[in-house]
Amino acid sequence: MENKKHRQLEGVVVSDKMKKTVVVEITRLKEHPRYKKRIRMSKRFKVHDENNDCRMGDIVVIEETRPLSKEKRWRIKEILKRANILTEASTEAEIGA
Repeated sequence: MENKKHRQLEGVVVSDKMKKTVVVEITRLKEHPRYKKRIRMSKRFKVHDENNDCRMGDIVVIEETRPLSKEKRWRIKEILKRANILTEASTEAEIGA
């Protein structure tokens, strides 16, 4: 039996509040059929993150997989770019509060 190619998409992590699950938003441009204006469309997917590696703002590649729960049909394939999130302590230290 040969391995099938799974669909892969690239998006941004917009929520990491659940255990082993992140919400990834995929944004694409679609052209209006009549007016030919390009419209920005976005869709959110619940994605399985086994090791809780992803944080908000990370750019990731997700891959389609078998159903893992009621809404999860995708998993993290790789993290392309990490988000630059400053902690509150370092921000306060820089401000001098």
